[in-house]
Amino acid sequence: YRVQQIKPFAISGVDYAGPISVKGSRGRASSRISAYICLFVCTVTKALHIELSSDLSTETFLLAFTRFAARRGPIKEIHSDCGTNFVGAANLLNPLHTFIASETYQHSVRNHLSKNQITWFFNPPSSPHFGGLWEAGVKSTKSLIFRSIGTHRLTSEELITLLTKIEATLNSRPLCALSNDPKDLEALTPSHFLTLEPSTSLPDPCLENVPLSKMQRWRLVTDLHRYFWTRWKNEYLSTLQLRTKWSDDGKQLNVGDLVLIKEPSHPLYWRYGRITDLHPGADGVSRVATVHTSSGVLTRPAVKLCPMPSC
Repeated sequence: YRVQQIKPFAISGVDYAGPISVKGSRGRASSRISAYICLFVCTVTKALHIELSSDLSTETFLLAFTRFAARRGPIKEIHSDCGTNFVGAANLLNPLHTFIASETYQHSVRNHLSKNQITWFFNPPSSPHFGGLWEAGVKSTKSLIFRSIGTHRLTSEELITLLTKIEATLNSRPLCALSNDPKDLEALTPSHFLTLEPSTSLPDPCLENVPLSKMQRWRLVTDLHRYFWTRWKNEYLSTLQLRTKWSDDGKQLNVGDLVLIKEPSHPLYWRYGRITDLHPGADGVSRVATVHTSSGVLTRPAVKLCPMPSC
């Protein structure tokens, strides 16, 4: 099911992350409640869909799944963990493990989905590597969300807004080169499968003369998203340059390769280029390359260039 030519999210994986503290209201004496992130991952295009669940109950999950199916279209299969891979984790995850592993949850969900001819598959117990696709999505989402939010307590609307922006950010990540054409400077992203075009971000308005108190909470969500983008982009780019130091040569650059240029940029904006020339050193290893981009020709070191997989 990972290589079928089907519509996005027709076969999906689902997993939970959390809990996250949410403010009940905007007052100082607001109550503190826990919310959970319900993450859906397309097994074919690796696109992500994030929903917020107010609690751990079968009814709440079915509501989140209904919203997911209404926005992404008909679903054929759902894959998930049976919950036992959380055994031995911190006490914080015990309620999550108890909920997912409960027979009431699994039985109710299967009966509900069978009415719509949706098949639910649970992975074998104690085998989290079977769901590595959605586990990777949870890692990218959960860890950086917690680092971005920090001690801030957001309301449910603010958290939903932040999760939607994070969803667009994760779906803008490049997967491979869009074509082998040397003049094509675009990369294929999950957003191409969802919207038939890459993700775009709205320009931020100028707020220099606007008092902070008027848009304080909106600015907070924007700043958190920008911080998430910076952290995740740096960590994601580092995974594209993995190599075994001192014992194995890294991937050599070639003329015509589509590369991702490591440099500061706005959220949802990735800078691509095609290598037009290499500059080898005395040992024959090319550590500098000339790159053709949409804004001109650049010369960058190899450590700043991330080769994209060919299509």
